[in-house]
Amino acid sequence: MPKNKELIILPKVPRLQLGKFLAQLENEGINMIYLDPKSISKIKTKLATVYPSTSAKYVILDKESSTKPKGKKVGRKFKVLSNNDIEKILVSAKKGLDFVIVEVKDWKIIPLENIIAKLHKIHTKIFAIAKNPEEVRKMFSILEVGVDGVIFNASSISEVGEALVYLGSRSFDLKPAKIIEIKEVGDGERVCVDTASMLHRGEGMLIGNRSNFMFLVHNESVGSSFTSPRPFRVNAGAVHCYTLSPDGTTNYLSEIETGSEVLVLDSKGRARRVTVGRSKIERRPMLMIKAQSGEEVGGIIAQDAETIRFVKPNGHLVSVTHLKKGDSVLVYSKTASGRHFGMEVSDEYILEK
Repeated sequence: MPKNKELIILPKVPRLQLGKFLAQLENEGINMIYLDPKSISKIKTKLATVYPSTSAKYVILDKESSTKPKGKKVGRKFKVLSNNDIEKILVSAKKGLDFVIVEVKDWKIIPLENIIAKLHKIHTKIFAIAKNPEEVRKMFSILEVGVDGVIFNASSISEVGEALVYLGSRSFDLKPAKIIEIKEVGDGERVCVDTASMLHRGEGMLIGNRSNFMFLVHNESVGSSFTSPRPFRVNAGAVHCYTLSPDGTTNYLSEIETGSEVLVLDSKGRARRVTVGRSKIERRPMLMIKAQSGEEVGGIIAQDAETIRFVKPNGHLVSVTHLKKGDSVLVYSKTASGRHFGMEVSDEYILEK
C-alpha cells in the first residue's frame, strides 16, 4: 500500500460469510471498511468502520450543521458534477472536516486533481470511490500525491488481492523447500515469458506442476558466459505448468500471450503485476525437479539449461544445472484445494501427483 494510504473495503458478501471475509481482509493488511458497526457488533475484528453512524470510527455527517460526536473523525460525502461542487468541498473542509468522500461520475482525473490541489495543504483527508482495481491504482497516483483513501466495493477476497497487486502492496509467504528429486525427462515444450517491464535481481514468477506448490523461477537479468542478460525474460517452465495471476487465479503457461498480465515476486514475497510482451514456446531438453516444504511435495518441469535459476532462502541464485538433492529453494506452498477454470474451489477434493 502507498505510504499513509488506505484501501477501504465496502463488503458485498452474504451475512453468514461476513466474519470470514473480515478476517481475510485483516490478513491482507486492510485496516478500514465501509460498513454499519451494528452489523458486525458480534464479530471480533480490529477493522475501523466508516459509516453514517455515530458508532463508527469515521462518522459521515448527513449535513454540515450536524453535531460532531466527541472522539470521532467526521466527514461528509459529496457528488462532484462541476467546479461549484469542488468549491463546496473546500468551504466545508475548512470548517473542520477530518475527511471528505468524493464521488465523481464521468470525468474522474481532472476533478480529483483539482480537489487534491485545493485540499493538499489542509488536514482534510480525501476518500474517493472506485469501481474496479484499475481505478484504485489511478486514484492513488493522481498528481503523484493521490487521494488518502479509496473506497472499493468487493464481493471476494480475490478482488481485494487484485487491487493490492495493482498498488504493488500484496505479498506472499514464500517458504524454503528441500530438493528431493532431479531427473532428466527428455524433450518437451517450454515457455519463455518476455515481459514489457525490466525485472530486478531477486524477482521471478511462481511456476509449478501444482496450483498449491510453485517455485520462484528467477528472471534472466544475470546472463551467463555464453548469453547476454535479458532482464525482461523468465524462462518459466513446461507448457502444462501453472503460474499465479494477479487476480488470484491460475493460468497454464501455454495460455500466456501478448497483453496477458502475470504476477512477479521478489525473494521477500512482494508482488507486482507486469504485462506480457511476447510468449515463446520452443522444444528443448527438460528436467523434472521435486521439492518438499513441510508435508507438501511439489514439482516443476523446466528447461535443462544454465540460465534457468531458482532463488535460495538467503536470496542467492542457483541454476537448475547445479541444483543438488538437499538444496533449499524458495516456493509458495499451501494446502491443496480444487480449481475450476483457474478459480479456487476450497471444498473440492483434489489429488495431484
